[in-house]
Formats: sequence, C-alpha cells, structure tokens
Amino acid sequence: MSKTENNWAIALLFLIIFTVSISAHAAENAAPQNLNYFDELRYRHSLVPKEDIWWTVTGHQMAWMHKNVHQLFPTVNVYRAGPVKNLELVPNPEINQFVISTEDGDMSFANFLESDLTTTLGMLVLHQGVIVFESYPRMKAFEKPIYWSVAKVMPALLVRLLEERGLIDVEKEIDFYLPELAESDFAGVKVRNILDMSTGLDCQDEYQDRQSCYYQYSMAIGDGFREEDAPDNPYDFLANLEVSRHSDQGKEFSYSGVNTFVLAWLVEKITNEPFHDIFSREIWRKIGAESDASFLAYRYGIPLTHGGFLSNMRDMARFGLLFTPSYSVVSDEKIVSDKTLNLLLNEPNDNLVRSDGSHNAYQWDYIDKDGFMIKGGWGGQALVVNPKLDIVAVYTSYYKNDYSQYDLREPLLKILRGIYREN
Repeated sequence: MSKTENNWAIALLFLIIFTVSISAHAAENAAPQNLNYFDELRYRHSLVPKEDIWWTVTGHQMAWMHKNVHQLFPTVNVYRAGPVKNLELVPNPEINQFVISTEDGDMSFANFLESDLTTTLGMLVLHQGVIVFESYPRMKAFEKPIYWSVAKVMPALLVRLLEERGLIDVEKEIDFYLPELAESDFAGVKVRNILDMSTGLDCQDEYQDRQSCYYQYSMAIGDGFREEDAPDNPYDFLANLEVSRHSDQGKEFSYSGVNTFVLAWLVEKITNEPFHDIFSREIWRKIGAESDASFLAYRYGIPLTHGGFLSNMRDMARFGLLFTPSYSVVSDEKIVSDKTLNLLLNEPNDNLVRSDGSHNAYQWDYIDKDGFMIKGGWGGQALVVNPKLDIVAVYTSYYKNDYSQYDLREPLLKILRGIYREN
C-alpha cells in the first residue's frame, strides 16, 4: 500500500469511528409506524443534529436528508433556460441481467440494487447519449438529491473554460488573481496545484477537530455545526490563513474542500459575479435541463461549491454528457473541448499518478487508462464519465449505521467494462 493509500485508509477508519459515535443515538432512524406525512416530516426534522455536523447521521435519516436538504437549509438557485433536451430511453437488458456475486449468492444487477445489500437511492446509465439503465429503488425520479463532493468538478470546469479563453493561467500563483490571499499561506500556490488537490498545505478535510483548518473553514461557510466565535465567512478566514505544510506544492495528493472554494472564489473574481450565476449562464442554461438546480448556501448566500449541489438525476447526467462525444444530445455547443478532455485523460501531474496507473486532475478523483473519470461524494455517490466509451453514469446512496452496504462503484465499473469496453 502506498503512503497516499495508507493515509486514506487511516482517515477513512477515523471518520467511520467518529461518524458511528455521533449517530448511534439515531439507530436506523426508521420512522414510527402509521405516521401521516406531516407527523413524519416533523419527526425527521427533529432528528437533524443541532450540536454537531448534521450530515454525518446515518441510516434512514441520512437517506431522507439526502433527498430533502432543500427544506432544511437555505439554497441559491442555478437556473435552466430554453427547451428541455429530451433523453431517449432504450434499456439495455444486459445491464439489468448482469450477474453480481454477493454474500447472499448471485443475483441480477437490478435485483442487487433493490436488495438490502445496497442503499441505492437511484442510478442512471447513458451510452451514446441514450439512457440504457434507470433505477430508483429508494427515491422518486423527480426528486433532487444532494451531490456532495461530486460538485467539486463544477468550479474546476469553469476555471478550465476561463483558462481556455486566456483569462486564467493555471501556472500562475493564486494570489496573482486573488490579492486578498497575499498574506495567506495560499500565497505562492499555483492554480494548477489547487485544481489537482496538491497544495501541500495542512488543511485536509477534518470532521472532528474543531480547531483544525478545515473545520474552521467549514464553520465559516456554515456547513454543519457552528460555534459562536467561528470565523464570520470563508473569504476572510482564508485571507488570514496560517497553517503548516506537509509537502512542497505539486508533490502529493491532499484532499480538501478548501481548495474547491478557492477555485470558486477565483471564478467569481474573474467574472465579478456570484458563482451560482456564472454556473447557470455557462453550463445549466445550455444543457436543456428539466429543472432548476441549487447549491446549499448556509450563510450570506455563499454557495457550498465544494459539495452542496442539488438536482434531479437526469439533469446531473446531462451535465456529464458534456464530457462525452454525445454532448450534442443536450448542448448546441461543445462546452468541454477535445483539448480539455486530452488534458484530463492524458496530461497528469506525474507526482499524482498512482501505482495502478490512475491519477487525479482538475478535482476529478480517479482517471484511468480506459477513459473512466470518476468524482465521488460523501454517502456513496458518484458521477462517472468515459469520453472514450461515450458513457455517463450517476448514482446516489447512503450509509447504513453499520456501514455494511455494498460499494456501488466496483460492480458498476465491472458492468460497464464488461459490456461496453472496446475489444
């Protein structure tokens, strides 16, 4: 196991222990039987933690919150425009029938998703711009679940669009564009290293130590728990950031939502607009979306760009299509250029290439030689795109209290490779 993989394993174990401890009081959080809609609604609201991070609750309560964040906290809108671009539905029975081996024996993929082995809320697969698989075992198709860290690729895409227009040079240091960071420890860090989660700064995601850099940032933006003396807002907090370093920039992968916020701030600085308005204009209004989307925005209308995006699953798939040859199904213009796709697929920072040959870049967690690009999210979510195979997949789920649910990523990739990979 590499140093990076070992660090991730330790961090995951720590997070699981922490999450289990704060959610034990909720058990599986199944609602009492025979409650009417309004009584259950009040019951669910009563279970949202008020003295700690709310989104680490597990079980049925987590599933409910993933689908109902819009009624718990403020949001800012991401607007659609123009006619809806319809997505053709032509189910591929091979996906439905693909055999998955489980501890309960072999079963079809469709039955696997609906079984108690998984916590799948919904899953969608498109090939060549056509829906070939669609399943909503634990949600309705029109609902707008939250996509936690999946949202991180959105600021990165906007930075890339501005880069292609000559408005951003990612080899420049971030304080060249954001002089507000000149006295911060972000000063001197290149934009590309922020995009690739390799700043070298000790501000990794941290959900327990309230004095840590990330937790202080999280309180500043209002994500979850907030103490009375917490930083007022993330802009001021980061402008005065003082942290240690674990490596030189560009040398090691080090995951942090703070990096994503800085990218969104950079986009706002260049365009002189709020991030959600820019994303509406540059992306959401151009993909024939069925409905408006939104970002969580706890304080002052500041969008949670590092992980707080809400949309229905078909619209999230429309966004994914922008990275495939079938972009024209939803967009009249080629928003994600071939040059961008080549950059993502074939031009990694050599220091960020893993032992299996995969790498991360521009906020995507995983990019491999087969062309699979994956951005995962808290609670068991992902956006999967493959420009080479013209595939998009979206899924969302939740954690059981004992974390015994199957991870959806590996069986899904096995299916997609088995059915669609070129010989």
